[in-house]
Amino acid sequence: MSRIGNKVLTIPEGVTVTLENNTLTVKGPKGELKDTFSDLIKIEIKDNLITCKRINETKEAKSLHGITNSLINNMLIGVKDGYEKKLETVGVGYRFNVSGKTLTVNAGYSNPVIVEVPEGIEVDAPSATELVIKGFDKQKVTEFAANIREIRKPEPYKGKGIRYHGEHVRRKEGKKAAK
Repeated sequence: MSRIGNKVLTIPEGVTVTLENNTLTVKGPKGELKDTFSDLIKIEIKDNLITCKRINETKEAKSLHGITNSLINNMLIGVKDGYEKKLETVGVGYRFNVSGKTLTVNAGYSNPVIVEVPEGIEVDAPSATELVIKGFDKQKVTEFAANIREIRKPEPYKGKGIRYHGEHVRRKEGKKAAK
């Protein structure tokens, strides 16, 4: 029994949802998202409520039940409020610079890494060591944040690198000097 799949979703104020075949379109103040879901899950919209039900009890239908409900919930939250990921750098000379639709990352390499910001994502650098990524599509926001973090992952000995805001980096002890 899927507890997440059985959760009834409420459509927020100012958001319109249309269903056509198994293609769900969600429009809100932040933007519009469209996604096609499996035929094994029946999506119903009644009285500002969205419910997901399995057509049959196969293993595939059961596995798709919860994820379908979660994806629809992410769409509703995204077009209403949007998503935000924060990154920070630790290290001498590590910094972010945003100019237009390009992000320049200095992360200890001989040349800075230049990244193009994808459509539908806003990037802001409140300070040289902080980066805020905003957007209405959760997948795009988190994927872009992961790609930026991948430029220089935090290393365990000195803790230098790019990390998520509030992320704890487990530190290791260095080599012991021989006596």
